[in-house]
Amino acid sequence: MKLPLRGWPRRLAVRRAVAVLLLLAAAVLALRPQARNADTVPMLVAARDLPPGTTLRATDVTVSHLAPALRPSAALTNPSQVAGRVLAGATTAGEPVTSARLLGAENTRLTTGDRSAAAVPFRLADPAVAGLLTPGLRVDVVTVSATTETSEASAASEAEVLAENAAVLTIRPADNTADGRLVVLALPRAEATRVAAASLGRPVAVTLR
Repeated sequence: MKLPLRGWPRRLAVRRAVAVLLLLAAAVLALRPQARNADTVPMLVAARDLPPGTTLRATDVTVSHLAPALRPSAALTNPSQVAGRVLAGATTAGEPVTSARLLGAENTRLTTGDRSAAAVPFRLADPAVAGLLTPGLRVDVVTVSATTETSEASAASEAEVLAENAAVLTIRPADNTADGRLVVLALPRAEATRVAAASLGRPVAVTLR
């Protein structure tokens, strides 16, 4: 003998109604723009892998949101803050782009520990040597100076050390010129001036430490 199924259709209808409501709620949540958590803050990160010496464009970075405790103190928030700036070191996609990673007074100070230090760009006498340099490497800067001997018709070249223990800030990417890549060093201001002046008229080289 079969029992009456009086309550079954009603229970089935209720379950179906609940299922429809859940599906509608999920659809609304999916279509509605996700609200930013009030506890997150914006920060610029690299949109792609970037080599050192890159002149940044706004499209090279993107804005990410994260908890305030995870945001570096030197974090940047707007792509316009990096447009035209030079990246000191290599940066991978998703890595924070901070003001300390860009060429400028803050990067020079942090690299050298000297608030009076200056960045000096120049090209090496042997362009191939630039390929051996990396940001953070320490080098000595040397040149040759002409010294007149007893005979005015003859001259000899002597090595001259322009700066010691200079920090490499970055090496610009190769361009279409035949002069080689531009190397940027961080030096105490007096030595930076001496290196910059010497590079205008004399061949300049570096020795790796």
